[in-house]
Parts: sequence; C-alpha cells; structure tokens
Amino acid sequence: MKAVIVFTGTGPILILTSYPSLDDPNFVNKLKTKGIKKFISFEVPVEKCKDLYGYNYTDIVEDLQAKDDMRVLDFDGHHIFNNFSLKGMGTPFIFEE
Repeated sequence: MKAVIVFTGTGPILILTSYPSLDDPNFVNKLKTKGIKKFISFEVPVEKCKDLYGYNYTDIVEDLQAKDDMRVLDFDGHHIFNNFSLKGMGTPFIFEE
C-alpha cells in the first residue's frame, strides 16, 4: 500500500493506492481518466495516514486488498498541507502528457 500526495491544477489530493509504483502505467492512466493529465506526486508515510484518518484509512485499505486500484483519502488541500511536511517528501514523480 502506498500513500501519495498528488499536486494537480486544482490543488493537492491524498490518494491510497495498491499499485506497485507511482510511475505504474495503470496508476497514471487511472489519474488520466479522472481528468488529471499533468501532476507532481510524492509518496508519504502510510503510518501517518493511518494515524490521521483512522477508520476511513482502514476502510479504503480493505477495499484495495482485492485488486490494484486507488482511492482518494482526502481532497482538502488545507488539511493535507497542515498535516504533511513538504520537507519530508521524497523524490517526486512528474507526469505531463
């Protein structure tokens, strides 16, 4: 399981995904089908998401156990920025068609 902050044209979203990597073509295509065709993404600690989102996190993880997919955990940019350090993010994955 991966937790990913995706910076889009409308702001950041927090996604949980069972895809093996941020550059997985299926993950990228899933974002594209949602209208996200240009983005910068960073993996963030899953444990932090578990602590912050509790049952919502657990429900999504259970749903993702069956197959590779992704779910939005949070779309409130202010909430995401207040809870995750930009300095603590790793190497970004950048996608642009």
